[in-house]
Amino acid sequence: MVTDSDTELVRQRFTLGQQWPTIDPFLFVAHHDDAYPAGTSDLGPAASLAGRRIGMDFDLVDGWNMYHGSTVPGFPQHPHRGFETITHVRTGVIDHADSLGATARFGGGDTQWMTAGAGIVHAEMFPLLDPDGPNPLELFQIWLNLPAADKLVEPYFTMLWNERTPRLHTETAPKSLAEITVIAGRLAITGGEPIEPLPPPPDSWAARPEADVAIWHVTITGDGTLDLPPAAGPGTRRTLYVFGGTIMTIGSTDGAEAPSELPAGTGAEVVADRALRLGAEGGTVEGLLLQGRPIGDPVVQHGPFVMNDRAGIVQAFDDYQRTGFGGWPWPSDDPVHDRAAGRFARHADGRLERMG
Repeated sequence: MVTDSDTELVRQRFTLGQQWPTIDPFLFVAHHDDAYPAGTSDLGPAASLAGRRIGMDFDLVDGWNMYHGSTVPGFPQHPHRGFETITHVRTGVIDHADSLGATARFGGGDTQWMTAGAGIVHAEMFPLLDPDGPNPLELFQIWLNLPAADKLVEPYFTMLWNERTPRLHTETAPKSLAEITVIAGRLAITGGEPIEPLPPPPDSWAARPEADVAIWHVTITGDGTLDLPPAAGPGTRRTLYVFGGTIMTIGSTDGAEAPSELPAGTGAEVVADRALRLGAEGGTVEGLLLQGRPIGDPVVQHGPFVMNDRAGIVQAFDDYQRTGFGGWPWPSDDPVHDRAAGRFARHADGRLERMG
């Protein structure tokens, strides 16, 4: 990050790539945006894989990646411990399977929130369902840390379905719009009722009110504006990623400072203890805002494990090699569902949700 102060409202600026800088309690943000072609009968890409590094393809050849997949793009079974993954899918679908016996297909605005805790193995595959046309996939995966006392909680996942995810939509004039999708974090509205998010997993850092965690997706068009309230408590930090469209303007609701500008492809830490007024310049702009009070624990990460010291990492590898975090109950490392399966989640306790 750039450490120079920009204004009273916009502080450290940085350039966005596939992986974005984060501030405690967040560990990692990846923006996957793949222009997949038509799908085959096996739900893989109907295109030659020649020249790709199969099993390690992050090269964006022809605008898409296989990642670690060999037939279907995605991430076959792999372990995690000590943190949470939050996967918000804007376009396309993900097929999930895990070592608890849970499985799901989700996408098109859905969010999966998974607490890895003591250890879980899961697969995230990207089936290409349309055999006749493109299969675009766009998603954000966010890693949220767990405090030391909760590193080894029981694994858990929940679905925040698109139809149930709250949104605030305002229209001040034709083609002057603003919308905020409330994935996490209570959104207080001046002169209106607060918007309450769907609940995160019970042992999440975000489940603690004092953690002040928020994940908000913002879209602004034309002369639309969106007022964000100040954070609930002292010590909270905010990061704003402008990932699409034109330019986002960031000002104060009291007009005390001239608005700053963040063009698409840039991000910044923004002040958290003041109300902000977000706007667009030159069309439509989209951003992702992450907010939270830092955990403040030491962080030692090695691959898919995030602990507080080297001994914790060594123990994680030992435990995974010894137990497989419960073993892998699926017949392949990269399971996918039938083309016509629809959106659903079957939880580890057998509970089934179908969303069509």
